[in-house]
Amino acid sequence: MQYIKKLKLTNFKKFRNLEIQLDKELNTLIGDNESGKSSILQAIEIISSGSRYKIEYLGLDAILNKEVVNEFLAIQRKKFENLPELHAEIFLAKDDQDLNGKYNTDNIEATGLHLMCIPDDELIKEINDALINNPDAFPYEFYKVSFLNFRGESYTSYRRALRTLLIDNTQINTKHANNEYIKKVFEATTSPTQRALLNYQYRTAKKSFKSNQLSIINNAVDNYSFDVRSGAKYNLEEDLTLTKDSVPLEHRGKGQQCFVKTDFALSRNKRTAKIEVLLIEEPENHLSFSNMHKLINNISGATIGQKIIATHSSLVSTRLDLRKSFLLGPNNLITPMTLKNLSEDTAKFFMKAPNNNFLEFALSKKVILVEGDAEYMLLDALYRNVTGNSYKSDRVTIISVGGTSFKRYMEVAKELNIKTAVIIDNDGNFQKNCIERFNDYIQKDLINIFYDDNDNRYTLEVCIFKDNESICKDLFGKSTNQMKSMLNNKSEAAFRLVDKHKDNINAPDHIKKAIQWIKE
Repeated sequence: MQYIKKLKLTNFKKFRNLEIQLDKELNTLIGDNESGKSSILQAIEIISSGSRYKIEYLGLDAILNKEVVNEFLAIQRKKFENLPELHAEIFLAKDDQDLNGKYNTDNIEATGLHLMCIPDDELIKEINDALINNPDAFPYEFYKVSFLNFRGESYTSYRRALRTLLIDNTQINTKHANNEYIKKVFEATTSPTQRALLNYQYRTAKKSFKSNQLSIINNAVDNYSFDVRSGAKYNLEEDLTLTKDSVPLEHRGKGQQCFVKTDFALSRNKRTAKIEVLLIEEPENHLSFSNMHKLINNISGATIGQKIIATHSSLVSTRLDLRKSFLLGPNNLITPMTLKNLSEDTAKFFMKAPNNNFLEFALSKKVILVEGDAEYMLLDALYRNVTGNSYKSDRVTIISVGGTSFKRYMEVAKELNIKTAVIIDNDGNFQKNCIERFNDYIQKDLINIFYDDNDNRYTLEVCIFKDNESICKDLFGKSTNQMKSMLNNKSEAAFRLVDKHKDNINAPDHIKKAIQWIKE
């Protein structure tokens, strides 16, 4: 089967320049809101469709990069040759002589498809006149849209060179969305000849119904007759629906619609191998925890076809192998960051680990990792008392992870260049548990470990008690051994400290150093 080897976008929506080398089986796009995940799926779907209608429906002003438009409008003397161009290109992995050539912006011999939105060179005079007469208006109307393969020949949606299907789970429970999905599945799993034959048979059956069944009623109606709509807009695709257990898709809840749409496409692809590239927008939308796990298993188990998935879910991104993920963000638009060099053990760890805060970690620039609920609750107050600011205002993220997970997150931090401070207990032996254990993971100015180097101060509660003895005795005075009481009730002790004395808690020295280091 054919698949996408590389996607290249130039001035498409938010991307001035973007290149992604894609895996032939699975790719996950992760990132914050407005990072461009949906735009990538949309670009692939538009290029493969060969449909000018999609461009007209969206509007060129909605897909041409706003920055290049504004930069052009800021030029004093505007000319035709300075107008920006939009290029969206799919480089395909398998040679196809009908699609092969150098008609791409890399100017290399390759197989692929190329969407161009460029100023019409047959209207140079008209464009220059428009720029002189109305210099504040961008001349979108003078652009031409072309769908060309790398051989330089036009292609259309009638015979697709690449069979793609977009499942947009953000657009759920509307008649239009469901109809569009069913039509796309129908088109992706049938040939043009099959569709033409089925539509012909459907229209003939309607005509037969009118002649044989409706005629009985019409014979008794003077001057009028009942008829069946049979125009082009009332064809088979408009009347088709999809059912599971005899229940139509549109009659199911939002969560089940999300599940059924994706599951059907995967299972259909397994049987017929018709859909070459499956695009999935937020598969986690509206799903319960159990259904999300089931869907993830179905996606990971589907071996036929290329899958490109945009997600906000830590569960989806980690369970589907982090080494197949692309991190999109404001600072990596040309080439998204990847985790392809992540060790197999770490990738498998995140596949199997309990629910985690991976995406929160991956999307942060500065992170403090702590190993429990007590540390997490105290860090807000300690950070404020050390710096005078909240950690959020300093754009620092605090994440609680299990002590055995530290090395996994530190490996990710190295790959994604995330400044990470790890606060750990020395557990009675700082040399073994802190220095020797993590020495290979420390990177100057990027990843650092903070701990108390006094073995007698072996855990957070001991450090807090010794540095805040009067406060702790005030809170836990009824206990004959206040420190033991704190150790036996760690989360409760942290909560009470923050609740009653958040402005007066002294940060242990190693935590103070961690806070000062991460703030730099």
